[in-house]
This record gives sequence, C-alpha cells and structure tokens, in this order.
Amino acid sequence: MKNEQTGARGERPVRREIGVFTATSVVVANIIGTGIFTTTGIISGMLPGSAWVLLCWGLGGLLAIAGALCYAELSTRMPEEGAEYVYLKRLYHPMLGFLTGWTSFIVGFSAPIAAAAIGFSEYMHAGLAGGVSVDAAWLPFVKKGVAVLIIVLFTAIHYAGRRFGSRVQILLTALKIAIILGLSGFGLAAGGGHLPSVSFGGGGSFDWISIGTAMMLVMFAYSGWNASAYIAGELTEPRRTLPRSLAIGTLVVIVLYIAINLFVFKALPFESVRGEITIVERAAVGAFGDWMGRGISVMIGVALLSSLSAYIIIGPRVYFAMARDRLFFPFAGRVHPHYNVPSRSIAIQGAIAVFMVAVGSFEQLLVYLGFALGIFPWLAVFGIFIARRRRIGEETAVRVWGYPVLPLFFLAGTLFLMAIAFLNRPFESSAAVITVLAGVPCYLVWVRT
Repeated sequence: MKNEQTGARGERPVRREIGVFTATSVVVANIIGTGIFTTTGIISGMLPGSAWVLLCWGLGGLLAIAGALCYAELSTRMPEEGAEYVYLKRLYHPMLGFLTGWTSFIVGFSAPIAAAAIGFSEYMHAGLAGGVSVDAAWLPFVKKGVAVLIIVLFTAIHYAGRRFGSRVQILLTALKIAIILGLSGFGLAAGGGHLPSVSFGGGGSFDWISIGTAMMLVMFAYSGWNASAYIAGELTEPRRTLPRSLAIGTLVVIVLYIAINLFVFKALPFESVRGEITIVERAAVGAFGDWMGRGISVMIGVALLSSLSAYIIIGPRVYFAMARDRLFFPFAGRVHPHYNVPSRSIAIQGAIAVFMVAVGSFEQLLVYLGFALGIFPWLAVFGIFIARRRRIGEETAVRVWGYPVLPLFFLAGTLFLMAIAFLNRPFESSAAVITVLAGVPCYLVWVRT
C-alpha cells in the first residue's frame, strides 16, 4: 500500500503520517540531550584553551553532518523503519542487522532514556533545591523516583498514539530550542562576564590522545544525527522528508552547540570551566545571578524531556522492523489496533529504562555505549559503496553530496575516534565488543528455532 507499512505476520499496518517538521524535531531532540549540558567542562579539562574546545565542537558537527548526508542516501535507497538494521541486513548479512537491533535493544535506547530521565531529575533538584527540602538520606531515592515517574509518563504519552505524541515532541523540541537560543543569545548580549577570549593556549599542554578523548565526548553529544532514518517507514514522502530532516536538524544543532559554548566562555573564565560537569548552570549563575541561574536549571531539566521523548519514539521502530522479519520477539511487531503504534515495544522499552534508573548511573556507560553504537553507523556508511555497486534503490535514491570524499571523511574520522577510545579506555571498549558479539549465538539459536 502507498502510505502504509505492513506489520509482522500480516497484522495491522503502520501508516505514513510523520511530516518533515516532526521528523526534523525528532532529529534535533534526539541529538540535544545531556551531552551539551555536561561535556564542555570535562572537555576543557583535557585541552589547553577555549579555541581547542570550540574546534572540537565544530569538527564533531562536521562528522555529524557528513553522517547525516550519507544516511540521507541510505534511507532513500531503503526507506523502511529500522535504519542500520535494514541497511546492514540488506547490504551485508542478516546477522549484522540482528546485531545492531540486539545492541539497540540492550543498551542503545533504553539507557539514553534512563540517562535523560536522571538528568531531568538532577537539574530539577538543582533548580528547586532552595525551595524544596529533602532529607539527605532520602535524596537519592527521591531523584530516582522522579526519573522513573517521568519515564512512565512519556511512555504512556507515546503509547497513546502517534498524533498526540508528535504534537508533544514538536512542542518540547521548540521549547528546547527556545531555551538554548534564549540562554546563549541573551547571555551573549546582556549577561554578565566578558566577550569570550578564544585562545589555543594558556591552560597546559595536550596530546592526540587528549584531543581524541575530547572528541569522543563531543560525538556522544552529537549522537542522534541519524534519528529520522529510524522512522523512515512512517514518513510522508520519504524521498523529500528524510534528507531534509537529517540535514536541517543536524545543522540547527551545530549552530546551537557553538552558541551555547560561546555563552559559557563569556560567562566564566576558562580556568573555572575546566572539569565542571553542570557547566551550563554554572554559566547561568555567573551571567544572571543565583536566582535566575536556578530558574534556568529548571528549564534545562524540561529541555531534556525532548530527548527522552525522541528516544521513546525511535527505539521501538527498530524492534518493530526486526520482528517483522521474524528475527525478534513477536510482541515487538504488533501494532495497537486503536493507537496504531508498536505499543508493546514502547512498553517493554520503558520497563528496561526504569530498571536501568533503579540499578545505577549512566555515566559509567558513556564510553561503553559510544564504542558499541559507533560500530554500526560506520558499517552503514561504508555500505553506500556497496549499495551503489549493487544499484539498490537507484530509482528513489538522493545521492550524497561530495561522494566519495564525504563518506570517506566520516569513515576515517569515526575509525580514528574508535581507535583512540580503545587505547584510552580498553576495558569499556572491550566490554562493548563483547556485548555485540554476545548477540551472535543468540542469532544462531533464533534462526535455528
């Protein structure tokens, strides 16, 4: 059917109802999350000057836009739900498709949902600490409780239908952009501090391991540039909607990231930025005073809900695509008869995220996740060369600009960062590889049975 996507085992199809504005908002919301609000201070502790920090954010943006443009070609050649799962299955082998879905199911989406919920809880506590008193012994449980409640709430919102969920997503993304634009624009124009003095020196020395590690954190903050490709099967006019949403969404984020970093370096001297995690709150307090800084902290917490919402939208579509091919649990491919969404996938993903909030912090998993999830986009972008040789989807493809330079730039840059990650954090990187490989026997058992 022209505007429908068939469900697993001939069940109710998924309609193409998501337009370019919602798809772009999903990209923006999926990229902008905890990364931009926490990593600038950590990166500054690794590098000798603010210019190096801005250079890392700019280079990370170039890698992200290169990946987004490559995915625009892949997703228009294969405009189906599932993104890397679909590409790797068709271009390489079904097992690689299964492994990307396996990794996504275990940690790829549920863990970022948990992290965004925890980030929301932390920022809300920081903003409301002056007006809400909680006993120190109970504070960790209260924070986790708030995070669990917000996951349950947004899981219910997206369970209740695509139309209502899309409106919520657009609203939250617009609110997030307004917060960042207002914070950076007003802060640069009228906030306290001095115009940022951009310098390559003054804070010590660095080596390639340092800049590579800093870039790993930057790319974590940019992760999500491929978001709308995951819902390709539900997009109206995917040939037009996919490239526009991927490119426009990523470009918007690059501008916002540079702006927020300029605001930070205007509000705070470089030496006081280094090593700070809650850097945006510190900058807001420095620029506007304590009362305004706390209010901005609350707004940042609200902004994180946009990312949480986007993750809840995207993840179940991967499981849906796998179940449709009978390579995953059948419940993941079932579409709700009334709400017309993969409802059981949404529910189980929410349950996993709640479990992750309950058992620990996401911070220890950042390098682990970044390495594990970096493998499959690399293979997908390399697949452009395979797709062109096999002439897959030639009649619908939007060809990537700058071929083959742009794909090669993404492949070389990403491979370099993964090598740095392995050298700098071998334990977490090895654990990521083991997690991926653990899916191989699962795939073999699944196929056999």
